[in-house]
Amino acid sequence: MRALIQRVTEATVTVDGDIIGQTGPGLMVLICAMQGDDEAAAEKLAARTAKLRIFRDDQGRMNRSVLDAGGSALVISQFTLAADTRTGNRPGFSSAAHPEDGERLYHHFADSLRSHGIAVEEGRFGADMKVRLTNDGPVTIWLDTADRA
Repeated sequence: MRALIQRVTEATVTVDGDIIGQTGPGLMVLICAMQGDDEAAAEKLAARTAKLRIFRDDQGRMNRSVLDAGGSALVISQFTLAADTRTGNRPGFSSAAHPEDGERLYHHFADSLRSHGIAVEEGRFGADMKVRLTNDGPVTIWLDTADRA
């Protein structure tokens, strides 16, 4: 699974002009399930996300997790994180999980993040969403479960 994590002061997601999810301060997490991913991958990625130390401590160093900072999270599905841009000008998305698997793993990731004690709101899988955020720092981190053995 892949996640693009941004430390935010605020973030919202709207569908058809209605706000369906929001957070702040905390994390805005774009998430993509890849072919071959399973619930264990979602759980590991959620644990890494919950423990990722990207919030400032009293000395201004990035040394606190979203848990330590008392933040919340907005989790949004984004299959375009599977983009293969190695050839041509049009990205390919064949490595993304099939939609039914992607949706199941997206929700499993969000539920796993909740199990760590983080308040989580979600976007709507497969919807045309508009996302607004204020990136704090800016801090943007890429996590990919394929990068860890």
